[in-house]
Amino acid sequence: MIMGRHALVTGGGSGIGRTVALALADAGVAVTICGRRPAPLEATAGENDRIFAVAADVTDEAAMAKLHAEAEAARGPFDIVVVNAGMSESSPAHRTSLADWQRTLDVNLTGSFLTVKPALAGMAKRKAGRIVFVASTAGLKGYAYVAPYVAAKHGVIGLMRALATEMVRTGVTVNAVCPGFVETDMLAQSVERIVRTTGRSAEEARASLSATNPQGRFIQPQEVAAAVLWLCGDAAGSITGQALSLSGGETW
Repeated sequence: MIMGRHALVTGGGSGIGRTVALALADAGVAVTICGRRPAPLEATAGENDRIFAVAADVTDEAAMAKLHAEAEAARGPFDIVVVNAGMSESSPAHRTSLADWQRTLDVNLTGSFLTVKPALAGMAKRKAGRIVFVASTAGLKGYAYVAPYVAAKHGVIGLMRALATEMVRTGVTVNAVCPGFVETDMLAQSVERIVRTTGRSAEEARASLSATNPQGRFIQPQEVAAAVLWLCGDAAGSITGQALSLSGGETW
């Protein structure tokens, strides 16, 4: 059984966020999704009448505070927060501009903090809640050419552990799921970059990425959603402060 009646999923218009939102809605939870692009949000909301789309930028503190206030007034307090919004670009570290570095940290790390901050006091007062960060294996190990992303995702894992420690006596659990390469639009963009910068074919680029998984495959969004739903359920009540690797054995 899923703990809660109302969930927030950031980056809910596509990829992992969309899949998680649909899975929560199918489990009977009202789901508020947010992102910067209204069209994919509305498309996702159109797939299930328990999903409600709100355009909001996770890097904007006022926008996130407003989202929490308005969504909770309409559908009740957030019992679940799934922090999923993220982005990644690649370049050698010595060619990474300060602007690119800052943007990556703003979306992936600061955005994660601004997503959960408005929910913490209410969850602690109610002595119940589930917070799940969608991080990455990049939060558990290093990868070349994505230094800002690796730094940001390591920061997300640190944030998760700090919040888990802070909330441990309240009944609120705080965890992260850390997938390897997932079959999403973000993966397709990574393949396009490899093709553009190296001259390799798309098939060769995909093979090089899938080879990082000892099982020789990409993680599917449904696998990530299943892990998130488990962490939001009754059976995971004693699980907190954990970074769950979904990587076919690449990390642990």
